[in-house]
Amino acid sequence: MRAIQVSRLGDPNVLEVAVIPDPQPGPADLLVRTEAIGVNFIDTYFRTGVYAHPLPYVPGDEGSGVVETVGADVRDFAPGDRVAWCGASGNYAEKVVVPAAVAIAVPEGVPAPQAASALAQGLTAHYLANSTYPVQSGDTVLVHAGAGGVGLLLTQLATRLGARVITTVSSDPKEKLSREAGAAEVLRYDDDIAARVRELTDGEGVAVAYDGVGASTFEASLASVRIRGTLALFGAASGLVPPFDPQRLNPAGSLFLTRPTLAHYVRTREELTWRAGEVFGAIADGSLHVRVGAQYPLECAADAHRAWRAGGRPVPSCSCPDN
Repeated sequence: MRAIQVSRLGDPNVLEVAVIPDPQPGPADLLVRTEAIGVNFIDTYFRTGVYAHPLPYVPGDEGSGVVETVGADVRDFAPGDRVAWCGASGNYAEKVVVPAAVAIAVPEGVPAPQAASALAQGLTAHYLANSTYPVQSGDTVLVHAGAGGVGLLLTQLATRLGARVITTVSSDPKEKLSREAGAAEVLRYDDDIAARVRELTDGEGVAVAYDGVGASTFEASLASVRIRGTLALFGAASGLVPPFDPQRLNPAGSLFLTRPTLAHYVRTREELTWRAGEVFGAIADGSLHVRVGAQYPLECAADAHRAWRAGGRPVPSCSCPDN
């Protein structure tokens, strides 16, 4: 099969097309022919060596496709089923071995690109809004990176639950995306975010700050949360937050600070299928929109990575005719 293989660490040029043997599923696995492959920022961390990975390897851990064969112990899936997954390695390829335990059936009405883009981000947005801090009708919440993948979905979910959502973004086009997702107020990172949040909430602050940005927004998040409110620090896109004295939570308002991660919110098959079922169900009925910014042929995986340098826009120099 064709795959994208990384044999050395470096810039997007290290993502090279290779012909490698088809992967072989075990008794609890599915062999899936990929239809769409998710590209996530963490892929760049492995490519550059920020996170260690033995070489050579095939990148990617999220995708969607059609089951070709099932292992002897698999009972819930059959050849021809449409499935999606996150957490199975080696996805930049025509075929992928997916453990049945992480595979999710894709309902009618959910196209392959949306299915491949929805799980990691959608499950994160779901656990944040429903479990880390269960959003209540009438809450005002703060969502950083409101035009990012998680931010757009989290804004929609929180709005559906009856919240007023304040977001932060970096540009006018991203503000437009955030407002389309339901944001009532959109701030810039160079604003005095905490002061603006206090102004917009009559001095009270927000019930929860969902912060996936990290170092550059943490202090503003902390200063934006109401008494006995929650700061959910679920990422570090701008860098890690420095060591923190928990005593600061006392004078700030007896705040709750948590550092959640997806794995702890899908610990059982039942919890995984519940969250995924709600995300896919909302996509299928049109109440949740998953934005797919661009699509690339497999051989143009390097251009998908270069697009991050261009703010997520398709890369003009790409040689692929359908880019």
